[in-house]
Amino acid sequence: MKLERNIIFAFLLAAALFPLAVTDQYILHIGILVLFYAVLATSLNLVVGYVGEFSLGHTAFLGIGAYAAAILSLRLGLPMWATVPLAGLIAAAFGMVIGGITLRLQGPFFVIVTLAFAEVLRLVANNWVSLTNGPMGLAGVAQPALLAEASNLFGKQLYFYIALAIAAVALYLSYRFVYSNAGRAAVTVRENRFVAQSVGIFPFAYAMRAFVLGSFLAGMAGGFYAHYISFVGSEVFTFSFMATMIIMVLMGGKGTLVGPLVGALLVTLLEEYLREAKELRMSIFGLIVMAIVLFLPRGLMGFLASRRELRAEGQQSGESGGVTGVAPVAQGGKA
Repeated sequence: MKLERNIIFAFLLAAALFPLAVTDQYILHIGILVLFYAVLATSLNLVVGYVGEFSLGHTAFLGIGAYAAAILSLRLGLPMWATVPLAGLIAAAFGMVIGGITLRLQGPFFVIVTLAFAEVLRLVANNWVSLTNGPMGLAGVAQPALLAEASNLFGKQLYFYIALAIAAVALYLSYRFVYSNAGRAAVTVRENRFVAQSVGIFPFAYAMRAFVLGSFLAGMAGGFYAHYISFVGSEVFTFSFMATMIIMVLMGGKGTLVGPLVGALLVTLLEEYLREAKELRMSIFGLIVMAIVLFLPRGLMGFLASRRELRAEGQQSGESGGVTGVAPVAQGGKA
């Protein structure tokens, strides 16, 4: 608990100082993407890592948040500081509806139905032209007023700190949930649903809390994405975003708060480094995921945690061995 909290604080502090040391706009853009994906991976991790259900339709909430922010901005003229939280709330409301249906299912049924919801929403976005502008998407989403006469560098710095604020909120809410009674109950459901029921834990209720919180965080990330890119199209519902989130969670380590941060950082940097590979990029990522599943099933953070546990057990056994080794001498001397 303390270790995760300290790592999160160190990550946020380093991120807060990052724009002060870097003036390259491209590097700042990469930093913004890292924070954006950190929020997305954290939101998915609440469902995959703590509830134990593998959702393939989490992009539904990313897309709902993006479209909600774009519509609120273009149709109602709301500023970014209002559209992003509202996008999260709207996504959370959809999360309650979708979760009310899907969380009653388990295993492959849950996976298929969540994927179907994301695909249905993509079709709606493409065909409800009066609301979403169809395949043309929604362009010209308003930028913050501070950027009206600001330089491009200041714009990147401002968006970086906005993304950092959203990431800080996501990490704080996730931390409070994971180390609350509701979070511990959700982990119990993940480990054994029947044991959880036997001690009075209602699996659906606690899984729903994690699902709705994950929906809210994904919706906020989608709202930020709409303003940062200044365009929203149906591609936000496609599987490419979903695949990226899954790789981040698996690589960093599901069921940990730090894992999504590590996964977001590594995958974003790898994507940029492998950009020249083009079509081969996803194949390379597929091989990386296969290697992680085979050799590091708990991800990088899970691997480090297991090594730390083994080291602690080794030290304890060494200390107990030393004590038992002294005992016979003491008895012999007394005799």
